[in-house]
Amino acid sequence: MFIIVGMKKLNLYIARQIVIGFLLVAFCLMSIIWLTQSLRFIELITNKGISLAVFVKMTSLLMPRIFTILAPISLFAAVLFVYNRMLSDRELSVMKAAGISPWENAKPALLIGLIMAIFNVYVMNIGIPAAENAFKDLQWQVKNDVSQLMFREGEFTSLQDNLTLFVTSHEPDGSVGGILINDDRNPKTRSTVTAEFGRIVHTPKGPRIILVHGTRQELNRKSGQFSSVSFERYSVDFGAKESKARKAAGVREKTLRELWGALDNKSLDPEDARRWFVEGNKRFTTPLLNLVYSLIACTGLLVGNFNRRGQIKLISYSVGGMVLIQAFDLALGNLAAKNLWWLVAMYLNLILPTVVCLGLLFFYTPHLFRKRRRTNTGEP
Repeated sequence: MFIIVGMKKLNLYIARQIVIGFLLVAFCLMSIIWLTQSLRFIELITNKGISLAVFVKMTSLLMPRIFTILAPISLFAAVLFVYNRMLSDRELSVMKAAGISPWENAKPALLIGLIMAIFNVYVMNIGIPAAENAFKDLQWQVKNDVSQLMFREGEFTSLQDNLTLFVTSHEPDGSVGGILINDDRNPKTRSTVTAEFGRIVHTPKGPRIILVHGTRQELNRKSGQFSSVSFERYSVDFGAKESKARKAAGVREKTLRELWGALDNKSLDPEDARRWFVEGNKRFTTPLLNLVYSLIACTGLLVGNFNRRGQIKLISYSVGGMVLIQAFDLALGNLAAKNLWWLVAMYLNLILPTVVCLGLLFFYTPHLFRKRRRTNTGEP
């Protein structure tokens, strides 16, 4: 009973070290990625004048997708660091001398990897679709909501696709002066509007700008006919309607049922159907990388021979194995989108390393380890 309690305490000790290391590595990597992704949206602050809260919300909605990519790598680094430190501090040697098998020592890493795999399945099938939908809704709203626009004096401001506005000055009463609007939204005509003054107003149909004392020039694209009209009062509608491209959800926004049923969806062309089906499979294979990487990180250090000079060789083998599996996972995913038979290889890329690692951990024998150690070190 004392042995069982001691083993449980050791497992909790190792698991706690792995979790702390994983959180630190994941936080550092995600912070770096968050900063690089944030640079893409700096223009929204300068041109659209969005608040800091909206900016943080937009960039944070990208994090679930990035987390599923970084989580296996962070877990691999944490497991590798913890077991290598324990081996260097002779903690694993003491555990082996006490009769604790490599399988028992690997249980914490296996448990954390399994928990992270289950959590990533939830993130990929629930969290990412919801975050992608919310991100696109917020992005469309920010890009097309002119109520948040900052009209800079002497600069052109793109309100929507093919709609540009230029103002000369801001007046004390809140209006703008010296206005030029280039409107290419109509495929049949192209118009340019100039006005002395204008003011943005909000209507039930969306925001619009009321222009005073100006001219509207229009060119018919087909006939080439040009017309010019002067006005005392004129309005331009800036309200944007959600386009078909916005309504068409991307692959990451689809539900698991839609992805798995893509092959039976007659409205999809065969290439898109295969791509959707592969994405449905990757929502299970990608989370399993957490389990595979944690096994690879700990197996070599638990089974391999101890070296007083360090475990560079074992660590190199583990890192090399992880890189190969990651490279094959990416390559096989692209090949499977062209031919579904590659899905078998994509699953084998995860199953074979798992079987090999579990086999080494299960069938490892301590006396053979000591015999090989004495042979390599020349001990009597």
